[in-house]
Amino acid sequence: MSVHGQQPWNRQRLRSNNEWLLLERLRLHGPLSRAQLARDTGLSKPTVSAALAALELAGLAREAGRFAPDRGRTAVLYEADPAAGHVLGLDIGRARLRVAVADLSGRIVARRDLPNRGRSANAVADAVVAAARETIAEAGLTAAGIARTVAGSPGVWDEQRRSVQLAANLPGWGRPGLFDRIAESLGTGVAVANDANLAAVGEYTYGAGASSRLFVYLLVGTGLGVGVVKDGELLTGAHGAAGELGLLRLPGCDATLEQTASADAVVRTALGLGMRRPLTAEKVFARARSGDPLATETVRQEVDRLGTALAVVSALLDPDVVVLGGGIGRSADLLLRPLEEALHERSPLRPRLEAGRLGQDAVLLGAVATALETARLDVFERRTAAIA
Repeated sequence: MSVHGQQPWNRQRLRSNNEWLLLERLRLHGPLSRAQLARDTGLSKPTVSAALAALELAGLAREAGRFAPDRGRTAVLYEADPAAGHVLGLDIGRARLRVAVADLSGRIVARRDLPNRGRSANAVADAVVAAARETIAEAGLTAAGIARTVAGSPGVWDEQRRSVQLAANLPGWGRPGLFDRIAESLGTGVAVANDANLAAVGEYTYGAGASSRLFVYLLVGTGLGVGVVKDGELLTGAHGAAGELGLLRLPGCDATLEQTASADAVVRTALGLGMRRPLTAEKVFARARSGDPLATETVRQEVDRLGTALAVVSALLDPDVVVLGGGIGRSADLLLRPLEEALHERSPLRPRLEAGRLGQDAVLLGAVATALETARLDVFERRTAAIA
């Protein structure tokens, strides 16, 4: 059980709690001396010394230098050892696959970013495994060195069926057992989460959502989804489908919001207006910047659709910050001001609209941040148990 669990008091548990308290203090505020740790935690200096010795022996903490005050003896400084464990983050999208290995401080030590050329679910799974193995090897690790793996995917993870549902952009991706096959091939357990949810965690942890009370991430790319973080906690709903805004069917037409506002929809709108192939959403926005009237009209229609989505999100959740991300989020220079106007036409609510700061790495970094939430404690318990 975790050190945070409800357990009867015993001397060994008390020592473990003290060690965890000091390790977290070092991670968040280190390097620190014994005296600083004793002062900050209220533990006695002998207790701090014993706990630090145990953390060093377990490979969880290390000396980080020395500090010589104006008066008194030189103090040894300690820090949490980030190399005590590592996590693996996966971002599985229709267009690209991204993989990263990070140490316990969250620093990326190896990564891969490659096109997704898989034409079947099995081919995509094989590409994910190959890229992950290469990244783990580049980090100088084996599968045994990965404490936690988290994968971001379109759709909704069904734990009972062990499969992803509603991932229309990845044909065959909902087949039961596919992620179990990936985990078995990698030699690590794999936790799966919705890509918009992970992007929200990434932006909340490392980007534009920091310190927000209720933060919404609007992911607009090959799909459309929403991730919601309230007071640092991800809201996923009763069945994990909270934020699947793209599934809404629009009145008066046989299409979902995702089919009318995603990157593919931008291309379809532009072609319908008379723009010529070859065409991508990125090219449409580039031409709009240069004043092309057809591209400008395409962007206007995209703003109109996203403005409706923002009004719905604002009315339901009352966020203080909404971040625009995904592939289309890279064109925030064209979209943010018109989106504010579209939202204000539809709703009296006024959340702050911002461009995502993590760009295309939001899902990947969210996967890393999510993996670290449990990996740090897992590594601590495993390493301290080995020396008990």
